[in-house]
This record gives sequence, C-alpha cells and structure tokens, in this order.
Amino acid sequence: MPEAASSDVGRPETVRLCGREDLASGEARRFDVAGLRVALVRIDDDYYAIGDRCSHEDYSLAEGEVWSGEREIECSKHGSTFDLVTGEPCSLPATRPVPVYDVILEGDDVSVVVR
Repeated sequence: MPEAASSDVGRPETVRLCGREDLASGEARRFDVAGLRVALVRIDDDYYAIGDRCSHEDYSLAEGEVWSGEREIECSKHGSTFDLVTGEPCSLPATRPVPVYDVILEGDDVSVVVR
C-alpha cells in the first residue's frame, strides 16, 4: 500500500531573505527561495516580492529599473513594467502577470512567504 502524502506539502513557508538595511530604497535584488526565483524590491519602508522571471521572456526582473512613484519594476530586456502589488503587466510586450509573494517584516528581518 502506498504511503500517505505528507500533510506539509503545499503549506506556506516563511523564508528570511535579508535584513531591512541590506536593500536600499529603489533597489531590487534576486533571491533563490525554495526552488523559486524571487525579486525583492524596496521602496522607502515598503518591501515587495514578485516572481523574478518576466512573463514575456525568461529574464530577471531584479536587473530592471524600479519605478518608485508607480510601484512598478521594468524588465530591462524589452521594457515591460509590472505592478509590484499585483504582479500584473502595465505595459507591452508582456501580457501575463508574474506571481507576487507576501512579505513579512519582523525586527530587522525581511522574509517572504512561499508555497
């Protein structure tokens, strides 16, 4: 008889990425977390975590420019921008959203919740 699947499969996991001061405002940095590529973006005291692969072409969003006023990040490959809150594309050529992840701020730690 097959063994039952673990009840932990699919459960959210909180993973520490860095300290609050390790990332300057207006900066993005890529982290590899639980098999995922995550771009962490800081704007002032707010932190955003999105999938680090442009949905138009497999290119790192963390290498793009952060548009602080718009709360967007631009893919430096073809210029698509993505909303940091929703992951939705804001300009072409991208038409599909990228995933977004919850960010947890606890003390000096910046963590992300992944599934």
